[in-house]
Amino acid sequence: MGLEAGSDTVVATKSVVMERVFPHGAEKVWRALTDGSLLAQWLMKNDFEPVVGRAFQFRNEPVPGWDGVIECEVQIVEPLKELSYTWGSMGLVTVVHWTLTPAAGGTLVRMEQSGFGPDQEFAYKGATYGWKRFLGELEKMLDGGVA
Repeated sequence: MGLEAGSDTVVATKSVVMERVFPHGAEKVWRALTDGSLLAQWLMKNDFEPVVGRAFQFRNEPVPGWDGVIECEVQIVEPLKELSYTWGSMGLVTVVHWTLTPAAGGTLVRMEQSGFGPDQEFAYKGATYGWKRFLGELEKMLDGGVA
């Protein structure tokens, strides 16, 4: 759990954390995380570019109560090692942070989406479900040799 400093209060926040070792080199995994056309294959349509400060959107089909748009801004780009961006949807802004570490037989990929407040359990559970599905799609794409 992280801590977020408010004006005069401290609010405990939760993070969704997922780690997987993919049997691929960091270059292939990095490309899947930072090439907009590849991101669209396993995550969502987007106008992403790996440039710090770049505002971009992930776009999905709208559903009742959600317009299908996630507003983001790139915060960290350290090629082959670290990528971070904000993730804003339905009034909630979190941070998605990817780290790539060499591992036996491939690359350890760690994804952390942080900043879920105590009153955002629904969003936290939705993110947990969503990232499991997204990482499964990433794995299929990498294994299929697309990246």
